[in-house]
Amino acid sequence: ITACKNTTEESMEQQIPVVGEIQPTHYEWSKNAVIYEVNTRQYSRDGNFDAVTADLPRLNKMGIDIVWLMPLFPISEKHRKEGLGSPYAVSDYRAINPEFGTMVDFDELLAKAHELGMKVILDWVPNHTGWDHAWLTEHPEYYTKDEAGNVIIPQNPNKDEAPWDWTDVADLNYDNEDMRDSMINMFKFWVEKGVDGFRCDVAHQVPTDFWRTCIQELYKVNPSTYM
Repeated sequence: ITACKNTTEESMEQQIPVVGEIQPTHYEWSKNAVIYEVNTRQYSRDGNFDAVTADLPRLNKMGIDIVWLMPLFPISEKHRKEGLGSPYAVSDYRAINPEFGTMVDFDELLAKAHELGMKVILDWVPNHTGWDHAWLTEHPEYYTKDEAGNVIIPQNPNKDEAPWDWTDVADLNYDNEDMRDSMINMFKFWVEKGVDGFRCDVAHQVPTDFWRTCIQELYKVNPSTYM
């Protein structure tokens, strides 16, 4: 699943298969699956994973097949918007937003969903990070910079529209191969934990050849990874 996708003839261009590649598959279980998006913060009065886990049997009875969790990562403090901040300003791809609970709480949610025969996918943010992410200090070369060498926010590619005001996030540089490898490793971390797949935010801003490589790497961990 992709968001904000503007379909064009160019974006629909067919990729030539490479010998040895596992081709992306529309799994039988996914073809008629009902996807339920969960905004953990607003889902319940408690706003945590435990409340979602307790409610999974009800979602299962409703016929939900896939639980899609909005970003569950810690939210950056620097340049945070409107107090609570946007969950799409990720400060650590391998950690849990403490508002929601702990990694153990997430593991329990995942296990309960699987016990009920449901899949769990994560809302992934590959195009940018929050300004608190460790990469900004440890690997500033992972980010897009202006002519003066300053890291920039994501830029709207449509020059006929108003610039984006995504001031709470820093744009990642997909020309950097090390950054690509690091991002794939972040994906793998969750697949290895048992997450069934991903919905990828602003996927159209990330180069297609990255997705091609990323998917192949995830299939090596779990051939049924849902993208």
